[in-house]
Amino acid sequence: MSFFRNVSIALVAAFAFNSAIAADIKLPDYQTVTLDNGATVLLMPRKDVPLVAANIAVRGGALADAAGKEGTADLLGEMLSKGAGSRSALQFAQTVDGAGGSLGFGSSREAIIANAQFLSKDSALMLSLLADALLRPTMDSAEFDKLRKRAIDGIANAKDSDPRQLIGTYTGGWLFRGHPYGRSTGGDETSLATITLSDLQAFRQQQMGGDRLIIAIAGDFDATAVTAQLKQSFGAWPKASGGLPAVEAKARETGRRVLLIDKPGATQTYFALANVGSKRGDPAEAAQDLVQTAFGGRFTSMLNTELRVKSGLTYGARSGIERASQPGPVAISSFTKTETTKAAIDLAIATLDRLHKDGLDAATIDSAKRYVAGQYAPGLETAPQLAAQLVDMTLYGDSRETIDGYLGNIAAATPAQIAAARAVFPESKDLAIVAIGDAATIRDVIKSYGPLTEMKLTDPRFSPN
Repeated sequence: MSFFRNVSIALVAAFAFNSAIAADIKLPDYQTVTLDNGATVLLMPRKDVPLVAANIAVRGGALADAAGKEGTADLLGEMLSKGAGSRSALQFAQTVDGAGGSLGFGSSREAIIANAQFLSKDSALMLSLLADALLRPTMDSAEFDKLRKRAIDGIANAKDSDPRQLIGTYTGGWLFRGHPYGRSTGGDETSLATITLSDLQAFRQQQMGGDRLIIAIAGDFDATAVTAQLKQSFGAWPKASGGLPAVEAKARETGRRVLLIDKPGATQTYFALANVGSKRGDPAEAAQDLVQTAFGGRFTSMLNTELRVKSGLTYGARSGIERASQPGPVAISSFTKTETTKAAIDLAIATLDRLHKDGLDAATIDSAKRYVAGQYAPGLETAPQLAAQLVDMTLYGDSRETIDGYLGNIAAATPAQIAAARAVFPESKDLAIVAIGDAATIRDVIKSYGPLTEMKLTDPRFSPN
């Protein structure tokens, strides 16, 4: 253990939202421990309820997937709970259920992740299960075969039933074509079929190790006992043998390009309008979040008001900003009946133009500030949420000021800063456009928005060759 740092206790409520109501939310006290192998441990004791939560990230994630093997990190994350230590997959699940706990594994673009919550009296069991899964997974071939088949079948089912859940994957692939952010973190039908159990084992050896490990524990627990167990369980985990993947930022798109994914006979069109947006730590983040809220981040947003409430073209329209180590996508997305495809896309573009031309009035800005303030605190309420927040901050190198100062930055955002923050959304002349629908019916409409590329929904990849 190289150092042990206490961070001052703080859970503060203040009232300073200009002249209105605001709650200044700050993280509770937590301790940071660095193990000898480089693992970072964050401990946040809270005695309000007899529960303890863990959140874990192992840096690397889907960005480390080999070319043509997209989905490796995702499958590995899932495999970690399919038997570990002396327990088979069934015994592992029975142990979790028998304690009334929850435990899950997965992956993101930048990490293999795990989360758990147990009764406080079972904190030692929770940590032993996590240690078994991360350090001693069984990696059973029969479990791997089932998992890979389920992943491939899941994509096929989504294409058959509700392609709305895939529009983000297609949009990322089209916007970031040729860039690491364009690769599907969950893989596609082609890449998943090529992945072997040996690929997962090699990935684990190269990309998982104590030097990549971040563990956060929050809730009702004995910090001394938990620290000792974490040191014993994870302190000797060797370093990962491979290098961390590095990613360069992608430049913003200029002009338009359009991808049409053909689903013959579709009665609806799912569409997205996107460009490269913002990254973690952007100094304009608070002002951008206010613009995002007003433009497409709530039911009364500009987009939803125009496309759903006023025109009845859709059941929902929204926008989103995805921030990572490098700028991620900013996108408008919605869906509509096939025969109203042009009307809906035209109205989405017109609403984007209005955002840039007219901006947000004072009443809308004030409403957005109140909305963000009201939605912020519930995300920092429970032990699992706080543990996840600690890991997220550490993974991306954020300080606690990212949390502690957020609502202050929201309250202090000036009209001029908010006006400038509109630039996180692209001008309508600079868009990567994706539409899923019946090409025979909507092709002429879609190609009017820019140079057109087509693929079939049944193609086994999420971007054209």
